[in-house]
Amino acid sequence: MIRKLVRQMLSAQVLSALTVSLCLLIDSIMIGRFLGEEAIAAYGLANPLLLAIGAIGSLLAAGIQVVCSRSLGRGSQEETNAGFSSALAVAAVISISFMVIALLFRSFFAGVMGAKAGTALFDQTRDYIAGFSLGAPGSMDALVLVPFMQMAGQSGLLIVAVLTMTVTDIAFDLLNVLVFHGGMFGMGLASALSYYAAMIVSAFYFLSGKCVFRFSLKGITFKKVCELFNSGVPAGFGMAASMICIFAINRILMSAGGSNALAAFTVICSIGNAACCISTGIGGVSLTLSGILFHEEDRNGLRELMRLLCRYSVYLGLVMGAVLLIFAPVLIRLFIGEAGATQDMAILGLRIYAAGLIPACINYSLKNMYQATGRNILIEVISLVEGAFLPALAALIFSKIVGVTGVWLHYFLGEILTLICIGLFIHWRCRSLPWKNGACLYLKKDFGVAEENLLEADIHDLPEVTMVSEKAADFCRQHGGDERLANHIALCIEEMAANVITHGFTQDGKQHHLSIRILNKPEYWVLRFRDDCGAFDPVHYVPDENSDALGIRLVLAMAEEANYTYSLNLNNLTLKLPKK
Repeated sequence: MIRKLVRQMLSAQVLSALTVSLCLLIDSIMIGRFLGEEAIAAYGLANPLLLAIGAIGSLLAAGIQVVCSRSLGRGSQEETNAGFSSALAVAAVISISFMVIALLFRSFFAGVMGAKAGTALFDQTRDYIAGFSLGAPGSMDALVLVPFMQMAGQSGLLIVAVLTMTVTDIAFDLLNVLVFHGGMFGMGLASALSYYAAMIVSAFYFLSGKCVFRFSLKGITFKKVCELFNSGVPAGFGMAASMICIFAINRILMSAGGSNALAAFTVICSIGNAACCISTGIGGVSLTLSGILFHEEDRNGLRELMRLLCRYSVYLGLVMGAVLLIFAPVLIRLFIGEAGATQDMAILGLRIYAAGLIPACINYSLKNMYQATGRNILIEVISLVEGAFLPALAALIFSKIVGVTGVWLHYFLGEILTLICIGLFIHWRCRSLPWKNGACLYLKKDFGVAEENLLEADIHDLPEVTMVSEKAADFCRQHGGDERLANHIALCIEEMAANVITHGFTQDGKQHHLSIRILNKPEYWVLRFRDDCGAFDPVHYVPDENSDALGIRLVLAMAEEANYTYSLNLNNLTLKLPKK
């Protein structure tokens, strides 16, 4: 089932990663084509400030994935709703505050970014900051609602929202340059309006009765807000590191190659950010699924997940890298139409950039898995080293040796050296090669349950239900359970699994999957049922007059605790049976 989940989530996660970079990519193309190279340079100078709102949004989104995947793993819908309510409230407050501050101090920020007052570069940088900042609430919404749409299984709606954002951004950009002639302010405003268009599309689900999350003012708590921020800090570190890196490289390029080199770097970053949707998407899958598997104490599941993500990292990295390598001249000409030094620098830089995609994907999958498993200090160190220290240091050193060309090595060297450092750290701490026995997971030795205390099974039809229930009863007896407890466990499996097979597997004519996981804990037995059928909550099920829910009621009466959640298009039911 993990393989199926990864395939289902990856395409949607990759697409959702484009929600911010796509508008910026379109803006960059329009700016280059209609406003010139100096305008692209101004856009590049404004980027670190624009990344600030992205950093906060990414921090919140990562916190949501960690906190809500934990509550879903525990089967607590109420706690998940509290995370939803708190995330929306804090996102609104922060994004509106950012918008006001950026508008009031746009001239100050333009100067800090490196533009000299009184120049056209300064005016264009200031104007773009003003236009884009008006969309801060919309861009924050795009980041914060994505993980909730993923957890609710609304991949189709996510695609519609992204397409809406893309089409409206292109339309508003064209209106700005061809009709209103609003310059850089108009370009920033076009992006702002496109984010709001995507937010409106998303609202159709979140305001509907079908939404699996419930917003309430009572759910907004200071404790939950702190939990979201604490869990998302590593992602915030990553975005902050990117801000520092871009700011530093902008300064290096201004001194080494002037505005032409800065324009080339801006174009490389715009295309690179879009290409990095694969690494961001892989990281998103890692963060969400790792959080659920970690809180289910599923070591084998985490091992399989990481193996799959590393494999997809290589496949997607090779494909995207080949696209950038082969089509670099075509892509660069979309931004810089005139042949010359700027175009040549950008083509070379983009081709060098492509080499860093595979290690970047692997780094993202590892980082987000460490974040989901609570290794926050390790993540913060990796984020600063990968995002700021190593690439900025590489750019500084190699710019002294080979000039502007040396700066283009910053991304590849930063990613490959970070991956080497992670491998050396794992080897030092675990006394094992990273790829052996799941050492790269960096889990505690006592994590989860021992293999002898775990029984897992996949069920496809009714005869297998009987086989698994008998096997579970024997498993219970072998671990000291009495006949009564063994019969209870067998009955739980027979009733709940047969209900899924009989009603869930036949409802739409599609092939479905049911997995069962049984854990022998010190004080109780845990039974987890997971299927990909239509949503059905047996815990709060109220039968109609013609239905027989005796089996469900009997199972719930035997369980000391029963929790149900519906996430990632999966029904998740957890039962705890006391040993005494």
